[in-house]
Amino acid sequence: GILTGVSEKGFNSMTVSWGSVGVLWSKPVVFAFVRPHRYTYEFLEDGEMFSLAIMNKEIHKKMAVFGSKSGRDADKYKESGLTVAYEDGVPYPEEAETVFICKKIANGDIKPSWFIDESIDSDNYPKKDYHRMYIGEITAVLKKV
Repeated sequence: GILTGVSEKGFNSMTVSWGSVGVLWSKPVVFAFVRPHRYTYEFLEDGEMFSLAIMNKEIHKKMAVFGSKSGRDADKYKESGLTVAYEDGVPYPEEAETVFICKKIANGDIKPSWFIDESIDSDNYPKKDYHRMYIGEITAVLKKV
């Protein structure tokens, strides 16, 4: 998928493969995970809203730029050929199959003490660069028909 953080200074999108959609605290939510060195992290930290777009497999080659280049140095939408669209001021890729528009309601850092299976830590965090988990209440769902 493509996760887009938005704040007063703009927005940035990145590819994500870890996440979930569910119910927490009697609210429909998205769970998204971002490492602190990613540019999108700054927008998620500073902003209140974000989007999570589920993309068709046919789009995956175009998505490569969202995971290989930084928005600090490149216009990922221009380079990929994807189009920015907006819902209530929240950007997302127009080509998405499904988009969750979310309001950030909680976040927290993954900690090594969480892992009962210690191989999760060694397999996924050799640099000890633990993700921050963002929980967003889903405020809208957009679906291509």
